Amino acid sequence: MQEPSKSQLSHFDSTGKAAMVDVSGKQATRRTATASAFVELSAEVLAALPANPKGNPLEVARFAGIQAAKRTADLIPMCHPLPLTHVDVTAEVVAGGVRIAATTATVGPTGVEMEALTAAAVAALTVYDMTKALDKGIVIRDVQLETKSGGKSGDFTRESLPAR
Repeated sequence: MQEPSKSQLSHFDSTGKAAMVDVSGKQATRRTATASAFVELSAEVLAALPANPKGNPLEVARFAGIQAAKRTADLIPMCHPLPLTHVDVTAEVVAGGVRIAATTATVGPTGVEMEALTAAAVAALTVYDMTKALDKGIVIRDVQLETKSGGKSGDFTRESLPAR
């Protein structure tokens, strides 16, 4: 198995066609990833969260994020189906909205960053779905990888940026 150089994208073959990466030669190691997203909500929507007739939007978002992590390979064409060993999604009301965090883990030959990102994004979309009747101006922003560990490329931790 030829490893791509840092300047090559891994999901393309030598002719430039999109291709799933062959990870069969890679060693299985413990891999984790945490991603986040932010759902910007008005004060009125935040105040109405506890009285939502559809149920608790934060709890529904948690479940949606967990389910999404398990279905990532069905949604992202070149992702490998992974046997996830752990998924945790939190949805917390903070100033200006809801902060989503999703952590995934596996023992396998490839990382779980896409599963964490998918969980965070779908949880954020679920908060939107559960609250859109109150405000169509909701904004989902900052869907991003926060940390990853394991694998040949090593660990990654996002550097903190100044608050907006």
